[in-house]
Amino acid sequence: MIMLLSATAWKRLPDVPDERGFAGSFAGVSGGSLIVAGGTHFIDKMPWEGGTKLWYDTVYALDKPDGEWRPLGKLPKPNGYGVSITTPEGLIIIGGGNATDHYTDVFWLGQDDKKLPPLPKPCAFMSGCLLDGVIYVAGGIETPTATAAMGTFWSLDLKQPNAAWQELPPCPGKPRILACMAGAEGAVHLFSGAALSAGPDGKPLREWLKDAWRYLPSKGWEKLPDMPRVSVAAPNPAPVIDSKIFVIGGDDGALVNFEPKSKHPGFPRSILTFDVKTQEWSQAGEVPFSLVTTNAVIWKDQVVVPGGEARPGVRSPQVWAAPLK
Repeated sequence: MIMLLSATAWKRLPDVPDERGFAGSFAGVSGGSLIVAGGTHFIDKMPWEGGTKLWYDTVYALDKPDGEWRPLGKLPKPNGYGVSITTPEGLIIIGGGNATDHYTDVFWLGQDDKKLPPLPKPCAFMSGCLLDGVIYVAGGIETPTATAAMGTFWSLDLKQPNAAWQELPPCPGKPRILACMAGAEGAVHLFSGAALSAGPDGKPLREWLKDAWRYLPSKGWEKLPDMPRVSVAAPNPAPVIDSKIFVIGGDDGALVNFEPKSKHPGFPRSILTFDVKTQEWSQAGEVPFSLVTTNAVIWKDQVVVPGGEARPGVRSPQVWAAPLK
């Protein structure tokens, strides 16, 4: 049995050392330690009360599952809602932004001597994954006030010393933000997310998507069976175990207009599984937490979900982990 499908297999690790927690943080593994960096939360009021979202540059490290978080410097600037990629050489931070700007920056966390080329355009709220030493990044928005998602699909080959970002054919589906991505069995997989359009007030409206796609570097894009449900902002990149991709929770949009917002019950806790070989979806298992706009990190033979948004506007410092097998 794959352990993470059982709610009882998930255990709490030490909380991120901020009582409110963060959404949109970067997270991964560097030097053998679990890293959580940047992100946002509200400190005065909730967003529906006119609260102000604050961006952070703090970096924390956890050296062992029963240890204590320690400060590990700061990001170059406050940042959130970009892409985190863990490689054997460390953690790569890609794009993101703050309240007024989105970034093109791409860098190895804590390794100033290793430079990486910037993104072709500023980008946040995108998704990304690693496949065979190549980073892939899809979608997102170019500015904080954008009312349309980017249809971009970029790659960076880490195996090439002087590589530059390549613009690849975009996904044939609608441009989107907050999709779920995974690299598995020689293909990039792209699931769900939200398309954007301008509402009557000029603010972005979301269209909730449950389509699924894969990109084969040798062939291009192929349509996959639709997901059983929408899963926006599920932990990324989605973990892959035994040729199966696990989409953990995510926002299905069913309660987007729930009132009162202060009583929102949280996001779906079910786990969707995509079998890469049979190309079949199943819904089996659940998690004991409700966390979106966060990461799924493989660390010390566990899948770790460090913090995130527990319900609209509310962050969580909780860190959850389940054995890979």
